[in-house]
Amino acid sequence: MKSPQPSPAPARTDHDLPTATALKLWVVLSRAQWAVQQVSINDIESHGLSPAEFAIIEVLFHKGPMLLGEVQRKVLVSSGGITFLVDKLAKRGLVERRECPSDRRARYAALTPEGEALMHEIFPAHAAAIRDAVAGLPVDEQKTLISALKALGKEAERVASETPRCKKAVAELNNSAS
Repeated sequence: MKSPQPSPAPARTDHDLPTATALKLWVVLSRAQWAVQQVSINDIESHGLSPAEFAIIEVLFHKGPMLLGEVQRKVLVSSGGITFLVDKLAKRGLVERRECPSDRRARYAALTPEGEALMHEIFPAHAAAIRDAVAGLPVDEQKTLISALKALGKEAERVASETPRCKKAVAELNNSAS
């Protein structure tokens, strides 16, 4: 004999409007970010790179040589992670380490000529893939969304800095920015 199927749970409607809106925003924002990220990852991996490796060579391509700590903050990886990734990229001949003339302990990361050539080859198509992925919004709405998301991120970071479980991560990010 079949056991009866439980009836679906009723939709929760006990949230006030600001809370319900915030929850909906979180879901929509997460899904949109996931969809755009899949386009990005597909393009990046088609060139034999991981997203983190691409992030490093992309920031060096656009910003030039940077201290490893600066690269770490830009691509949001741990200090151990940046060392590992730069080592991998150096073995592939795409990135090199350079000494810092003012601080013997510091090291710069820079693209090699091979890394520079690779980015000149692949970045235009990557940029076009991202452009196409966000084309559901006209450019003026994209600009408005950029401003809104910056404000959202700043407030979320402030809230995180006051949340005990998040304080350590936010402090580490801010300390590495110093």
